[in-house]
Formats: sequence, C-alpha cells, structure tokens
Amino acid sequence: MRAKDELGRTGEQVAAAYLKRAGFRILDRNWRCADGEIDIVAVDRRVLVVCEVKTRAGEGFGPPTAAVSRSKQVRLRRLALRWLSAHGVLFDEVRIDVIGLLRDHTGCFAIEHVRGVG
Repeated sequence: MRAKDELGRTGEQVAAAYLKRAGFRILDRNWRCADGEIDIVAVDRRVLVVCEVKTRAGEGFGPPTAAVSRSKQVRLRRLALRWLSAHGVLFDEVRIDVIGLLRDHTGCFAIEHVRGVG
C-alpha cells in the first residue's frame, strides 16, 4: 500500500475514534455508490452526519479542511441522499462535516472538526 493511502486509512481510523469519543454513533464507513464515496456516516443526536476526512502529513498544500471544495460539498450532499435512500431511513436533518487531520513529526494528529459545511 502506498504511504499516502496508508496515511488516509490511518486518518479515517483516528477520525472515527474521535467521533465516538465525542458521542457520535458511527453507522457506516467508506460507503460507495456510483456517484462516489462517503468516508464516515454517523449520527449526532438526531442528525445524520456525513463526514469527509482529509489527512495530511504537512501543510504544504494548505490545511486539510481547505481541500473540500464547494463542488465536493454538493457531491457529499447528493451522496447523503443516496445513502438515506439505500438504507431506507429518514432523518429530519442531514449535516455535512469535514474532519481535517494533520500528522506531526512524532506521528500524532491534530484534529480540526468543521461542522455544517454543506
């Protein structure tokens, strides 16, 4: 596995653990359909939360959360609707969150959780 892919996989594991500690319930991870992939699907109280996880080993390309463009946010909203339809569930509210992880030289991660981006 490429180092970049391994970093991404580790970042998603760190993000899922962070969400669980924050009281979220994880419903799905790496859900795929023809339109794309959702990194993490979770519930925060009564809100369905679609989380995009961005992991970086440095800020050479800017902060990880800046990598989620407006078009990506629109696609995540569409994917959330596809997930709901595929699973036959309803939620009054759907939120798109971005979790940015920045790994330091010791291997530890700084986490930035931006709620409600899309």
